[in-house]
Amino acid sequence: MPDKQLYSGHCHCGAVRFTARTDLEGMGDCNCSRCRRLGWIMQSVSEADFTLEAGADHLTTYRFNTEMIDHLFCRTCGIESFAQGSDGKGNRMYMINVNCLENPPPVDHGAIKHWDGANF
Repeated sequence: MPDKQLYSGHCHCGAVRFTARTDLEGMGDCNCSRCRRLGWIMQSVSEADFTLEAGADHLTTYRFNTEMIDHLFCRTCGIESFAQGSDGKGNRMYMINVNCLENPPPVDHGAIKHWDGANF
């Protein structure tokens, strides 16, 4: 398993900025009505590995379906660079949008995990 690296990410306008420490193992996509439209590539990170650096005051929340995930959008440019929720054990987790990272490694789309959110 590769070592975790620190990545910086942001929304389109740069108002919302974050850092996340991850090895980018386990990237995935989802076919639910929302993710399918957004074209997200997701990577989960623990609360300890995520820092919101700027833009908390620019975030607006959207919840749907089970309303267990806070989908956080920049109110200026509309980009969702990350979401937050909890894992099955109640631990705070973040789902970062790999497409919002600065200088991410190339993504092998054939190797990412596919989540069947449409039938969840």
